[in-house]
Amino acid sequence: MLPDQLQTIWVYLAATPLLGLTLTLVVYLIGQFLFLKSRRMPLLNPVLVAVVLLILLLKLTGTPYQTYFQGAQFVHFLLGPATVALAVPLYRQLPVLRRSILAILAALVAGSLTAALSAMVIARSLGASPSIILSLAPKSVTTPIAMGISEQIGGLPSLTAALVLLTGICGAVIGVAILDRLRINDPKARGLALGVACHGIGTARALQDSETAGAFAGLAMGLNGLVTALLVPLLARLF
Repeated sequence: MLPDQLQTIWVYLAATPLLGLTLTLVVYLIGQFLFLKSRRMPLLNPVLVAVVLLILLLKLTGTPYQTYFQGAQFVHFLLGPATVALAVPLYRQLPVLRRSILAILAALVAGSLTAALSAMVIARSLGASPSIILSLAPKSVTTPIAMGISEQIGGLPSLTAALVLLTGICGAVIGVAILDRLRINDPKARGLALGVACHGIGTARALQDSETAGAFAGLAMGLNGLVTALLVPLLARLF
């Protein structure tokens, strides 16, 4: 097939909204395949691989992000139902959750406070501006909540959204390796750590380990949003 013909076909496909959806699914399946073939190598996390491949494809083809998102918005829409679906493993693990409620609350408060305060202190020590410091504070909660918190305390919601994504990917990539190195094998503790530190992406990674880990990660992700929304405005007054 001639280059001109290939270009014509691509121009046609690029104008089709379902192209973004198809590309998203294909690159994620590639990432999942590589992840499993590498025996779950952290650097080949499916989300990380998918993001890198999508960026390369959009850059190489000169496709605007807005064009891609016309199709990818269907996946974006499903984030809501997917989050609600986390209630299923939570319900199945309800007896275990009830027995661990005090430990969960203690870990949640400690994790939320550490995630926000450490980011703010490090950013301030490196000379970051107040708006960047405040944008960093809610980085460990899911994107809609993080952006709302950032806007309320004077941060930059768009920057916060990017930081949330980076936090989730980094946490999913190195979080499990750190837990393994520390010999933390309890699925409840692993799930809580991943849910508090790296929100939805961490929860998805925890679900790959076990349903128990996924249930505790989902609970931690949801409650962390609430705790962070209460703690971060108080911490922001100190900065």
